[in-house]
Amino acid sequence: MMPGAELVKDVIADLRIAASFVTILPVTSSKPSAAGAIARATWALPVAGLVVGLAGAAAYAIASKLGLPPGPSALLALATTALVTGALHEDGLADTADGLGGGRTRERKLEIMRDSRIGTYGVCALILSFGLRWSALAAIANPWAVALALCSAHAAARAGVPAFMSLVPPARPDGLSASAGSPPGPSVAIAFALGTLCLALALGPGKALVGLILLSLAGLVLARLAIRQIGGQTGDILGAFEQTGEILILLVAAAFQMGL
Repeated sequence: MMPGAELVKDVIADLRIAASFVTILPVTSSKPSAAGAIARATWALPVAGLVVGLAGAAAYAIASKLGLPPGPSALLALATTALVTGALHEDGLADTADGLGGGRTRERKLEIMRDSRIGTYGVCALILSFGLRWSALAAIANPWAVALALCSAHAAARAGVPAFMSLVPPARPDGLSASAGSPPGPSVAIAFALGTLCLALALGPGKALVGLILLSLAGLVLARLAIRQIGGQTGDILGAFEQTGEILILLVAAAFQMGL
């Protein structure tokens, strides 16, 4: 097989792995399930996020076209993105809030995070997440601006995940994050570049810079909390990181939209 054809095949396989990792879309990879395959494919997470954002943008545009005001349209957009991802990241945010907020020891915190039941901290975290994202989208209002905000938020929020996985060790030897492995340097760099590009093209250089700074600060705070309380990151922590990034980018887009 020609080297170029092999490269294309690998890229497509990585895109499929990334999509299956963060969505419920019916995609399968042509690559064997070799050790490190998921970690190497993390460069494509922003692309998978872009697909999720496009789905939400389409839902908002259709709702707006049918005459619905920004509020209900925004809620339908969020419902669509949650449906496409299987609410994977929302689940991670809720489990993280319950575990870090409710447990007294490292072992108890990890036990709570593995519990499928949701607690008070998790409920409050989900209310804040949906409330902030909904209000941001409703404030932006314009369907085209909403589309740009959603696409950039979902791409950029996932662009930092490979770096987070690489820099923060797994909290336990099993689980989703540990089984995925540590992303190699090139995957981290490509993901960051793709996320930055999406932010710059969708929101402009100024908003992109503000968004990157906020994402970096949020990542540092969450990493510190995770390391101090449970010894590292888990799949739930990664979900909380994505949700935090998504919220921040949408708030930045809304703030600049309102001329602040």
